[in-house]
Amino acid sequence: MASRPPFFAKWGEARVKTRRLNEELDLLRFNQGVILSKLDSGNASPQLADHEFKVFSQWGEDGILQFLTRVVPIAQRTFIEFGVEDFSESNCRFLMQKDNWRGFVIDGSADNVKSIRRAPYFWRHELTAKQAFITRENIQELLAESGFDADLGVLSIDIDGNDYHVWQAIEAFHPRIVVCEYNSVFGPADSITVPYQADFQRSAAHHSNLYWGASIAALAHLASTKGYSLVGGNIAGNNAFFVRNDLVNGNLAVCTPAEAHEISRYRESRDAEGKANWLSGDARRRAIAGLPVLNVVTGETRTLD
Repeated sequence: MASRPPFFAKWGEARVKTRRLNEELDLLRFNQGVILSKLDSGNASPQLADHEFKVFSQWGEDGILQFLTRVVPIAQRTFIEFGVEDFSESNCRFLMQKDNWRGFVIDGSADNVKSIRRAPYFWRHELTAKQAFITRENIQELLAESGFDADLGVLSIDIDGNDYHVWQAIEAFHPRIVVCEYNSVFGPADSITVPYQADFQRSAAHHSNLYWGASIAALAHLASTKGYSLVGGNIAGNNAFFVRNDLVNGNLAVCTPAEAHEISRYRESRDAEGKANWLSGDARRRAIAGLPVLNVVTGETRTLD
């Protein structure tokens, strides 16, 4: 058999080295997270911002969830998270690896799911990865595939679009803690979301990449109808945290949407040609003015001002 050309041999070696380097970096992050978790274990502050640290989460969600799962009684260490991409950056991965939680994750990309199934943590932990495009019509059926009890530990929602509508459609599960992404550009007061569209995709909905999801007030309203209290948000201004009312205790600070809302500082906006234009502040809302939004309290659809 002819030997492979030197180029392909070197390319293969580079891939192996990159994979090993990534595994070593993940181990470093994990060990750092264990130390940070221990250091924070005596921190009794009810303010979520006081517990933030990042291991595998995008911002400080790892630290917040370590705190919440410490002060909220958890009957079953199970989580469901969707919109995880390849799971390298996620809200619940540290719970799985540090505290041996069982997990069920969903992403719309088949390549992302393949990547998850190839990762070392996949065989080391009880994790199921499902490829599916989530809608409010199929979410109940999808979550039933997890095999988890209705008394779920954590539910994490991050699909950059129909987040409100999908959470609203979930009836068979009653997680103890819910993490849901909100759109800070919509502000702290208006209870609004993008109108439901089954095939909604953020990048296609508007070139700006800013028209998606729901306001924190809309999510808080939905949470209250489901029996949950808002206990805070992260400093980055994109994730809100809710705890089931029967589990709220003195270790938590129930707050209003205005108190939990943060003005996001990260810049993801695009111009009409799809190039980053670094909008910030009120310029982001002006970029999507005139687009339709649904008031979840009144049921009326209006244009965003």
